[in-house]
Amino acid sequence: MRLKHELRHFVQRFGIDIVRYPLHDPMARVVQLLNHHRVDCVVDVGANDGGYATTIRGLGYTGRIISFEPLQRPFDALSRKAVTEANWDVHQCALGDTETQVTINVSGNAGLSSSVLPMLESHTAVAPESRYVGTETVEQNRLDTILPAMGVSPHTRTYLKVDVQGYERAVLDGAQGLFDSGVIVGLQLELSLVPLYDGAMTYREGLDRAEALGMTLMGLDPVFADPKTGQLLQADAVFFSA
Repeated sequence: MRLKHELRHFVQRFGIDIVRYPLHDPMARVVQLLNHHRVDCVVDVGANDGGYATTIRGLGYTGRIISFEPLQRPFDALSRKAVTEANWDVHQCALGDTETQVTINVSGNAGLSSSVLPMLESHTAVAPESRYVGTETVEQNRLDTILPAMGVSPHTRTYLKVDVQGYERAVLDGAQGLFDSGVIVGLQLELSLVPLYDGAMTYREGLDRAEALGMTLMGLDPVFADPKTGQLLQADAVFFSA
């Protein structure tokens, strides 16, 4: 124990710290999986203000991050964070299955629940602050078109994190070429256990889709629950190639 303490004190003199991964923390487990599977590029779709990227950085992920956020206000916050970090690129656009323009419904909870899709009463009943308060029209691209232009190739071990409030089906359809070529080795999806957006991908569809892509479920963590009943409404599912 004394040796560990002395080693930690020594490396701290160089601006480095040694900490034990708190594996009760879902994000710490994600970073451990990223490192175990030798991921060198994380594609952060639905980045909002960059909270996901800064968290995995803080937990030890050092590879490239490419963040996509379509809405102006969170993108401005995302850009301010990314400019202070190396190896982190940010792009203001939506991702889907076609190259077009889409209108995004902007939610009142700092944009966290914004979506291309209409929000259902099942969502607003448990989180009234998430109601839509406006719209923004933005450019939409396909991942399997835009990422190769950014230097992401079959030699890149890529982890795709998708947090798009029910629009996952379109994002995955637009990334099919990357799955086919083996670029994507890991996948994170926010799955809805009950319908929250009209036309959204169901959790069963998400699990089946990942399995069909050759992915194995390696993590499942709560995201959003009904504060009155305790019923789980959304969960993050983490997959890696079998």
